[in-house]
Amino acid sequence: MEHEHHHHHHHHDHTTVITSLNKSFLIGIGLNIAFVIAEFSIGIYYNSLGLISDAGHNLSDVASLILAMLAFRLAQIAPNGRYTYGYKKSTVLVSLLNAIILLIAVGVILGESLGKLFNPQPVEGVAIAWTAGVGVFINGITAWLFMKDKDKDLNVKGAYMHMAADALVSVGVVFSGILISYTGWSIIDPLIGIVIACIIIYSTWSLLHDSIRLSLDGVPVGTDGEKIREQIMEVADVVECHHLHIWAISTTETALTAHIVIENFSVLEVVKKEVKTILLNSGIRHVTLEFEDVENSCSEHKC
Repeated sequence: MEHEHHHHHHHHDHTTVITSLNKSFLIGIGLNIAFVIAEFSIGIYYNSLGLISDAGHNLSDVASLILAMLAFRLAQIAPNGRYTYGYKKSTVLVSLLNAIILLIAVGVILGESLGKLFNPQPVEGVAIAWTAGVGVFINGITAWLFMKDKDKDLNVKGAYMHMAADALVSVGVVFSGILISYTGWSIIDPLIGIVIACIIIYSTWSLLHDSIRLSLDGVPVGTDGEKIREQIMEVADVVECHHLHIWAISTTETALTAHIVIENFSVLEVVKKEVKTILLNSGIRHVTLEFEDVENSCSEHKC
């Protein structure tokens, strides 16, 4: 009876996390859409590339937040006969799509900035500073919404990192606005655009790399396949470990299959329990193991 109560409590906690994250996503999306419209309008009015490029970047973040929320909800759908893992893999596809969206935004910002660098036009420094100041505030609040859950899911962490980076970028735009208003050097505006683009490339690269790796069913970053094999081989009565495959079911769940050769089938359950404990300590919960005896091992053949 006590066990059932504990399970219900855990389920309740999980539901609370999902509800609070859904609320965080909705608030973050609402705030950022309003800011993008305002920032883009002011950027057009005052002819500021720094503001327009920042608005473009913030728009890509709105898309990222919407996609991350969609993936987060899809991941909660129960498995069925056609999708035996449910829709968990959508979280990987979304993180890949988010990285691509950010890189497209970078291309647009760089193109515009280089154009303005060779044809500088006058801009209004004070308006830039005030608008970007509001951006610091909105991005800061949105980052704060995801801060407590950022270590639970890669997409939530991505949302947090994007918003925190945006807050820093907006700080840079504030400084450029102040510098322009004091010096009258309009060239600072496209230069800030280029700096913003470089920051986005730098912060997006690892997201792109990790997403492509997971999309290709590569071993997730932070999981050492060779080390896991060595740990399995150290278990008493284990002779060989082959056909070891590790891949991501979602951005938070990892699966493993392996063939394990043991000397004596009478210790099979003991060995299995020990191997599963090793894998659980490495964060791998979805495990499928095939046990073989020494005489009928298929390590030399495809099986």
